[in-house]
Amino acid sequence: MDRREYAVKSEGLSLHVTEWGPADGHPVVMLHGIRGYAETFAGLAAALQPECRVIGIDQRGRGGSDWDPARNYYTDAYVADLAAVADRLDLRRFDLLGHSMGGIAAIVYAAARPARVRRLVIEDAGPGAFEGSAGAERIQRELTATPAGFADWDAARAFMRALRPTVTEAAREQRLLSMLKALPDGGYTWRYDHAGIVATRLHPDPARVVDLRPHVARLACPTLVLRGGRSDYLQNASAQAMADANPNIQWNEVPDAGHYIHDDQPDIVARHVRGFLVGGDVPVAPTHRPGDAHVG
Repeated sequence: MDRREYAVKSEGLSLHVTEWGPADGHPVVMLHGIRGYAETFAGLAAALQPECRVIGIDQRGRGGSDWDPARNYYTDAYVADLAAVADRLDLRRFDLLGHSMGGIAAIVYAAARPARVRRLVIEDAGPGAFEGSAGAERIQRELTATPAGFADWDAARAFMRALRPTVTEAAREQRLLSMLKALPDGGYTWRYDHAGIVATRLHPDPARVVDLRPHVARLACPTLVLRGGRSDYLQNASAQAMADANPNIQWNEVPDAGHYIHDDQPDIVARHVRGFLVGGDVPVAPTHRPGDAHVG
């Protein structure tokens, strides 16, 4: 699978972008979650070959992208960064996928730019999940308890194993490789702006916290919402409310997956996403639309 890496400027920051697949393939942009990175989508990108050109962005403050000295880690900033990448790459019509925090930005972008987004996939995100779910409270606790660094790789591995016990050992190792960097005097620290992101997440400016409901109602493209069957973040009722609010939205539950559904069930998520974006695959679970009875 072809792979390319480069930088795109947005609001004075350098954003690291990774592409997989043919340069002339159908473009699919992917946005990761609050402590994520573009590389988390490598497996999903492979499942979309050979048809798709998958474009992953290390969002500001993460991975190979610049940290924001103003700690501007809000949805409007992520939407502006996505717009800068789409414009710089001349993506006139593309598919968009976002997980968690990236899903919030994806909804806002797609609602504001209906001519640009052909199809939208949202992984475990929606109205109410960010503000008041048990998962949102868990993420806040995890951010508070996360150490600034680790004395050695074994300590980092033990921390990640405790944090993500349901994810495979290989997935945890890949996360560490993408999220940590070696310190000159030994040990490891994060490759994301931990202090800035924690400050913004725990003490946000209320005026910058987005209400997703009007954006969900305005979505004009076919939209697939994927919810983890044991997620503590996006609840069944919230996913159904999204479908009830907009006939363009359908949703599916991914069994035995938590909030990090493409880590917990990569093959099932890949089949859903490929079937929705490329076609030709049979869905592995019933599709929920307004008026359907929920199948848990």
